[in-house]
Amino acid sequence: MSDERTTSAYPGARLGLPETGRLSIARFGRRLGGYAIDAALSALISFAFFHYSAVASLVIFALLHVLFIPTIGGSPGHRLVGLRVVKATGGWIGLWRPVVRTVLLLLLFPALIWNVDHRGLHDVFAGTMIIRW
Repeated sequence: MSDERTTSAYPGARLGLPETGRLSIARFGRRLGGYAIDAALSALISFAFFHYSAVASLVIFALLHVLFIPTIGGSPGHRLVGLRVVKATGGWIGLWRPVVRTVLLLLLFPALIWNVDHRGLHDVFAGTMIIRW
């Protein structure tokens, strides 16, 4: 029986994606940058309208993801760092995938566990992946 880690030459190879450049699997640095932008934007909006509330920040963060992933292909943070969230099998991502992905992302733990293709559990469960755009 073959080990998955030895069958992939690079992250995304099993998915038919290029090793680098446009349409390749997003690496950790860009993902972290997108997350940081979204978290900062959520905190800023929370501060402006709710005099900063941690609950409001989480709700705003979730709304940014749920509203923007199906419409513009990613959250504002994703788009600013050149990433796009896509359905792993191609086609429109739909409405339920961003919801599942976001709920799991808010738990943070699933986002920190990756498979050989650098897809977090939140992406695997939602059937999505983040690619460079």
